[in-house]
Amino acid sequence: MRARGTHEYGIGGAQGSARAGKLSRSGEPRLPSGRRSTENPDDFPPTHYDATPMLQQLLAISRNTFFESLRQPVVLVVVVAASLLLVLSNPLAAFTLGEDQRMLIDIGLATIFLAGAVLASFLATNVLGREIANRTALTVISKPVGRPVFMVGKFLGVLGALLLTCFALTLVFMLVEMHSVLETVRDPIHVPVLLFGFGGAALAVIVAVWCNYFYGAAFTSTVVFVSVPILLVAYLVSLNFTPDFSARPFGEAFKENIWLAVAALATCVTMLAAIAVAVSTRLGQVLTLVATVGLFVLGLLSDWIFGRLIRSFESDWLARASEAGLTTEVEVVNVLERTSGETSEMAHLAETASVPLADMATSGEMFGWTLLKVGYSLLPNFQVLWLSDAVTQSLVIPADYLVKTIAYGLIYTTAAIAVGIALFQRRDLG
Repeated sequence: MRARGTHEYGIGGAQGSARAGKLSRSGEPRLPSGRRSTENPDDFPPTHYDATPMLQQLLAISRNTFFESLRQPVVLVVVVAASLLLVLSNPLAAFTLGEDQRMLIDIGLATIFLAGAVLASFLATNVLGREIANRTALTVISKPVGRPVFMVGKFLGVLGALLLTCFALTLVFMLVEMHSVLETVRDPIHVPVLLFGFGGAALAVIVAVWCNYFYGAAFTSTVVFVSVPILLVAYLVSLNFTPDFSARPFGEAFKENIWLAVAALATCVTMLAAIAVAVSTRLGQVLTLVATVGLFVLGLLSDWIFGRLIRSFESDWLARASEAGLTTEVEVVNVLERTSGETSEMAHLAETASVPLADMATSGEMFGWTLLKVGYSLLPNFQVLWLSDAVTQSLVIPADYLVKTIAYGLIYTTAAIAVGIALFQRRDLG
């Protein structure tokens, strides 16, 4: 008989009828014995595509990957190590001879970025690369779950764990930054930060130990989950007090620029997670780590590797245009707006070509310039998302610049996941 209903994972009557028998040339179902079925096809509603099971599969895979990622021991190791470095950066930054707070911010943002890069490499290797190597991915895909759904679900789960971990480290950093560096012995200790910060961390550990002992909850995932709301409350409460517990306006100590810089770093971590998940579809654990860390380093040096050479070519072409009398001088005005409200303008004359610079290039130069542009476009550019200089110089981060750079990161993430899906589609899991 013809199968009714819809399978749990989204396969419906069409596949059910295929299992029960075959269709005749006229489209009528045949029984296994070869006789025509007497059932009227109009008695059954037509099958149609339902996206709900696919979304349920995606959410289930994402949720399981999220908790599986947080339970990895490497998460606890990286969080503890990064937190210690953030706390120790306060006294260590005091030895920079006048650049104490700037060094503190640089160390803090770099620590969060590096922790995210390391975790992206390890988590992608553990949740996808290991499942492929152990052939457990084949069991899930044969349910059936589509390979794109499986791939995207794994990525979303890893990304959720990464962003939650980076947010916990950001709260630690914001508390350390609020305390500020003690440049002299006369500088006051920020008692509310120490009290609420260390008290919140201790409370999170106690709750995690309690849940692990009495309820069997994983200590690593529990301590991360619990520490985020506790540290967030500690940070928000500390904003209302001066070092001696005197009340002050909430927004006085709130550093908007640092949070914007952290949002840009979160975009970098998202790009790294996509790259790591895509690479792990084809490479083993060690090679995935090497490839991800390598792209992380190259992404920080992309302007030096490709941008410097591209600008050198264009500078030579502009010089040739100038010799041919094909340039004009225009006044360029740069406006710098600081967080204090001050605005400064810097004007200078710049030479621009009245013809396309490519007209001044030889065929060999054009070929080399094209290769450099392709490499510059393919390699992730993390420097455009590194806003530490703007934060340390108290410059206002333009909203349009932040939107453009985050959009660039999201587009690159989508492209990396698309490449990963294409690689995973042809991967033999047997």
